[in-house]
Amino acid sequence: MAVNRISASDGLWSKNFISLIITNGIFFSGFHLLLPVLPLYVAKMGGTPTQVGLVAGIFVFSAIAIRMCTDIGKKYLGTINCLFVGIVISLLCALSYIIFKSVDGLLAIRIAHGVGFGIATTFYATLAAVIIPNSRKGEGMGYFGLGTTVAMAVAPALGLWLALDYSYTAVFELAVACQIIAMVWTFFCHFEKTPNINVQRNKSGISVMDQFAVKGARLPAFLTLLFGIGYGSVLNFVSVLANINHIDNPGYFFLVSTICVCISRLFSGRIYDRNGPSSIIIPGILFFLVAFFWLAHIHSEFWFTVCSAVYGFGLGALFPGLQTQILTLVPSDKSSAASATFYNMLDIGNGCGAIVYGMIAVTTGYAALYTISGWLMVMMLVVYIVGMAYLKRRYPVTSVTEHEAAAAKSSKQTISQS
Repeated sequence: MAVNRISASDGLWSKNFISLIITNGIFFSGFHLLLPVLPLYVAKMGGTPTQVGLVAGIFVFSAIAIRMCTDIGKKYLGTINCLFVGIVISLLCALSYIIFKSVDGLLAIRIAHGVGFGIATTFYATLAAVIIPNSRKGEGMGYFGLGTTVAMAVAPALGLWLALDYSYTAVFELAVACQIIAMVWTFFCHFEKTPNINVQRNKSGISVMDQFAVKGARLPAFLTLLFGIGYGSVLNFVSVLANINHIDNPGYFFLVSTICVCISRLFSGRIYDRNGPSSIIIPGILFFLVAFFWLAHIHSEFWFTVCSAVYGFGLGALFPGLQTQILTLVPSDKSSAASATFYNMLDIGNGCGAIVYGMIAVTTGYAALYTISGWLMVMMLVVYIVGMAYLKRRYPVTSVTEHEAAAAKSSKQTISQS
């Protein structure tokens, strides 16, 4: 749908773009507050380890399923209305955590919450991709993702602090507040709100497979899957690892990593635009690789904090780098499918990785999980180098970066459609 006559020739820092950065970050905070808290809440309620793992990861499946339908929703409701649907569902689920006190009830809420999360995250990124000029796509998506990444780093620590020092209800109430703020603020953005049922579609349409992993961007999609596993290993288990190694204040890990994410975001997008995706993705993989192998052997609070800085620089590079590459490898009429692809892979890695890692930790201990994540980063590096070499052979006339620019240029006429 058209977004208030915003064209690709406009500057980056429009009022709507700034609002999207903030509201997207607030929305993500409302979800990520709960990720490290709900497993503790279920365990306190007497839930089994299997139930704890399911609560941590079951939302992934409903989020992926609904993202396969996002193109249909966009066709009949329009992008902004679909976004509101996702936020409202998430708001109702956040309220339900306060009401329902059984493990079975929480599992049902998590499934519904995955639906809201899947819809909202897809259409936030879709709106951003439409607003950002093609010439500044890497920089713009880097700034847009800053709110997301900060939320992914800060919200878990804040949630744990509220749960342990106050109550679980306080966490749920803050999650509700985040969804309300995101909904109200987004409402006052100057977006077209009328449904657009005449969306132009290519002859072949967008297949179910494209909604899961859009054609043309499946290399960075697979890399995002591996990235999600590594990110999830930190989010779900780093506090437990710190407790086992007698490291006080594990929340400092998230604080330091957030600072480093913010620093890296100041220049990573510009480097991407000037030098291509490899200049950001490869260093990000290397930062993650070092951080994970390091975490597997750390017993000192000082080195634990230093390791969090390395992890933060990796997170600040990989998240926008992979997201931008996926969005720039496909035409803009498939932007919602590309956005769904990125978050599908991220959620699969995070959710399924948490469940599998929880099972592995029973026999190997938590430190071994980071050794596994380190080797996954080695695999990620090899796959990326080999995959980029293949793309360069497939497009011998132009570089991969030029190929991305050509793909963006070919879709310039449809930039006003989201």
